[in-house]
Amino acid sequence: MDEQTLIYDWNVAEGDWRPTSKPHVADETLRDGLQSPSVIDPPIEQKLKILHLMVELGIHCADIGLPGASARQYNDVRALAKEVVDQRLPIDLYVACRTLRSDIEPAVRISQEVGRPIEVAAFLGSSPIRQYAEGWTLDQLLKLTEEAVSFAVKEGLPVMYVTEDTTRAQPEHLRKLYSLAVECGAYRVCISDTVGHATPEGAAALVRFVRSVVGPDIKIDWHGHRDRGLDIANTLAAYVAGADRAHGAALGIGERCGNTPIELLLVNMKLLGLYDHDISKLPEYARLVSEAVGVAIPPNYPVLGADAFRTATGVHAAAVVKAQHKGDAWLADRVYSGVPASMVGRHQDIEIGPMSGASNVRFWLQQRQLGDSDELVNAVLAAAKRSNRLLTSAEILEIAQQHSATQQHSATTSA
Repeated sequence: MDEQTLIYDWNVAEGDWRPTSKPHVADETLRDGLQSPSVIDPPIEQKLKILHLMVELGIHCADIGLPGASARQYNDVRALAKEVVDQRLPIDLYVACRTLRSDIEPAVRISQEVGRPIEVAAFLGSSPIRQYAEGWTLDQLLKLTEEAVSFAVKEGLPVMYVTEDTTRAQPEHLRKLYSLAVECGAYRVCISDTVGHATPEGAAALVRFVRSVVGPDIKIDWHGHRDRGLDIANTLAAYVAGADRAHGAALGIGERCGNTPIELLLVNMKLLGLYDHDISKLPEYARLVSEAVGVAIPPNYPVLGADAFRTATGVHAAAVVKAQHKGDAWLADRVYSGVPASMVGRHQDIEIGPMSGASNVRFWLQQRQLGDSDELVNAVLAAAKRSNRLLTSAEILEIAQQHSATQQHSATTSA
């Protein structure tokens, strides 16, 4: 059977909406991710391990911190940048700075110390609601923009000009801010959905508008938050509309409800043919970040959760088992899964619980070479039906041992 005939793809049924070029990904785990009120800022040793796994996953760029925030931030940013330079790691770097000379100067010093220019992500609020709350005027924002971007460029640093709360900003304000930033030397601009306000249609419209302002040669980034749960959809819409790079953070950590989860973004890009690199180390990357920052991975978390590729339901399990009995790994990995487990270095798991049928009990026993007599299958299934949860391996093994002992006793008595 031709694999292509087994899945009809409604995602492209009315034309291929994917972007024409393969966009890039920037990892915000070590900056915006660490601004979550619930995380631990890990020691530099763990940050370095996380950085190396970003490289192994093929992530194009990483935000490595706010060097102007504190001495610890400065030292960590310098250590991360030095690691990239010393080990010649194939990953671009940037740091977040307010549009203030005092914030950019630490980035200049670190760049000089490590011998490599580090991109400055110079940010300021752009929406009317933020301006009103802060007491800012557009003229003040323009002055800050001109001074900050010009200073960083003069010091030899590439500049990504970032407007916070872009998705609630006035078009003419954005036109003036972006135009001035580009005029002062910014080579890249970043649209920020700071409070997760956007819908996919709004994200696409905003990217198209910004492109009309900055022209074809200036790079456009999308930075999305997940307050409304539209983060992945918004990011894909931004890509389709012409964004060159999008940001995400491991496990979606970050301010309030967090950032676009970078692991889910990579999986979706891979499935859409937008990402060529091997992502089988995503579970390792997620586990490392989870342990480093103290954020647990929920069992039902897509792709990475304990239940992502696990079932005990009779109908679901039966389909997977039948596919495996056909000797077709491709089929078994997709018949009840929208994401192939093998793509991220995992596999389909069949468990036994109150919703199970005889087929998954038999399969479970066969895989462990415990025998699959009708009596043993029925004994395990009966225990599962009495339970209000999945049976543990220890519980099933105990049933199998009791069954074996009973069989041996019967054989001895008969003899």
